[in-house]
Amino acid sequence: MLPSLDRFPYSPIRERPDFTWPGGKRVAVHIAINLEHFIFGGGGVNLDRDTAPPNHRSYLWREYGNRVGIWRLLDLFDELEIPMGVIANSAIYEHCPDVMDAFRARGDEVIGHGKTNSKPQSEMEEAEESAMIAEATKIITDAEGAMPLGWLSPYLMPSNVTPDLLKEAGYTYFLDWGLCDDQPFWSRTRAGPLLSVPYTIELNDQPAMIYRRDRPRDFAEMSIDHVDEHIRGAKSFSTVCVISLHSFIVGQPFRLGHLRRVLEHIQTRKSEIWLTRPGEIAKHYMALPDEVQLKAE
Repeated sequence: MLPSLDRFPYSPIRERPDFTWPGGKRVAVHIAINLEHFIFGGGGVNLDRDTAPPNHRSYLWREYGNRVGIWRLLDLFDELEIPMGVIANSAIYEHCPDVMDAFRARGDEVIGHGKTNSKPQSEMEEAEESAMIAEATKIITDAEGAMPLGWLSPYLMPSNVTPDLLKEAGYTYFLDWGLCDDQPFWSRTRAGPLLSVPYTIELNDQPAMIYRRDRPRDFAEMSIDHVDEHIRGAKSFSTVCVISLHSFIVGQPFRLGHLRRVLEHIQTRKSEIWLTRPGEIAKHYMALPDEVQLKAE
């Protein structure tokens, strides 16, 4: 046998028990916005070319998202009444608290995303990672009045014990393993099962428009096609359709108009989808009959 992640069994989606989302909908759509802060001169992946420390250009490029891009996006989300899953480094609360105030006023869900994107969890020892999760969780809980339900590891780079630590810290779901499925599924941890909720690396503006160099209009067309095909295939099985955004990328004016087309298209199909946040997806799935849920064993 080849080495395996060995946290959940293989399961072909076409052979699973059927279920629906609220209102009998077959497609749940969630749109995630990633809010990130970095240690100046202290880490963080170079996005378009290697640059020696202190790397002003990468730091300042990302900071555009916190100073300008997110406010353009908030105006668009408000205009089109789009609910958001806010995937936030806890350092955002200290660095630019106005941003989190704005999302709190909208009633959006905050999802844990580490302290800073300057250091992936895969590079941490277990004790350091556990302490970081505890610190980030406390900052969010103190600010929002409730513990976050979900987590996404910075750069989608969890360690081998991240699911265990998240379950032990009280998290309900995580997005790290959502790349491999269009439905939620349960995974094993040493403290009991933890739910995986779908996420995306394909319809994600950072790998698409920065790494793959997709044009903004191409990203928009792919996103529209993605939504439409989820709806078209929903007669076979219910799914989760995800679009992931970063404020310093899609918050640039020349990209924003193309995102507007995507969101306006989603609104035209609102009667056919459940437009929601990942925490609500997790809650609904966990309330389904046990025989319908995709268990870890």
